[in-house]
Amino acid sequence: MKLNMVPLAVLSLALALAASAPAPARAQTFAPDQRTEIEKIVREYLLSHPEVLQDAMAELEKRQTAEDAEKHLAAIKDNATAIFSSPRQVNLGNPQGDVTMVEFFDYNCAFCKRAMSDMLDLLKNDPKLRIVLKEFPVLGEGSVQAAQVAVAVRMQDKTGKKYLDFHTKLLGGRGPADKAHALAAAKDAGFDMARLDKDLQSDEVKQTLEDNLKLAEQLGLNGTPSYVFQIGRAHV
Repeated sequence: MKLNMVPLAVLSLALALAASAPAPARAQTFAPDQRTEIEKIVREYLLSHPEVLQDAMAELEKRQTAEDAEKHLAAIKDNATAIFSSPRQVNLGNPQGDVTMVEFFDYNCAFCKRAMSDMLDLLKNDPKLRIVLKEFPVLGEGSVQAAQVAVAVRMQDKTGKKYLDFHTKLLGGRGPADKAHALAAAKDAGFDMARLDKDLQSDEVKQTLEDNLKLAEQLGLNGTPSYVFQIGRAHV
């Protein structure tokens, strides 16, 4: 750690005041020469014992992590219906499963592509698993176009079975995902292309993506894939 990166004057004064009494005391005002002497003493101590700063930063990081976790859980609780029960989402696996895995994904996300095989294995091997897919296009215009087609695909398939066929074809395909590639995957999966073209112009497509982006923002998600789990009634 570079000591010159730490605001020593502020930290020194804070440490000096904290250590000046074992119990809370009334605020004190130090004369300039007293303040200078306090800062000098604490600075010399910190330079001689830099591990104190490391311990302080570690404790700060620990507290911030705990605070972030609490905020995350609160956001999940506040948005539970939108996360787990939205009519504008794709549901796979056991609809009454005791574990729900929600995935926010982008068709141009390399990590989403790698994670797909694991998702398929989980679907195959865990009869009590429910998986929810939410389009979260954050990697450019091509991703937005692919997500729009995906929503129109979902509108034709309430069971999610044909959607999954489309999903694996597009996410597992070569080259960047865009409207052309998404339409080709939909055609290969056997969807009604005339209806698909009509549904692409619907408010449902626009509203679904707006809902997903707003939900991701409220949850503090900034990348893909991002996951939220529901185990029984517990959210993680």
